[in-house]
Amino acid sequence: MGDWKILVVEDDPDGQEVVGRMLRHSRIDVDVVGTAEEALHSLSGESYTAAILDLALPGMDGWTLLGRIQKNPSTAHVPCVAITAYHSADLAVKAIQAGFVAYFPKPLDTSFVRELQRVLR
Repeated sequence: MGDWKILVVEDDPDGQEVVGRMLRHSRIDVDVVGTAEEALHSLSGESYTAAILDLALPGMDGWTLLGRIQKNPSTAHVPCVAITAYHSADLAVKAIQAGFVAYFPKPLDTSFVRELQRVLR
């Protein structure tokens, strides 16, 4: 994991702080952006192990961002993980069916990084 680099796409400053700290605590390199547009820019210039996308981003949401990542040959290989404060079992199923490799409801708990590592290995 020391060579992992994860892009976090989260519009809420508190959420950015929480996810960033959890990953950095596990010695994972992290870039944090607040919008889908910033995420697309970052993905075009960096190589990431994975991207963590908030589903309820302002403007272009996480669902649309996932589609853009999947359709771009230079980013289609990047596994995407969904996070959301609007959790439901149906939404979790929909996220996996859409192509997210994992789904985590907010608030994230202490098992988040461990489960993320398991999914991404």
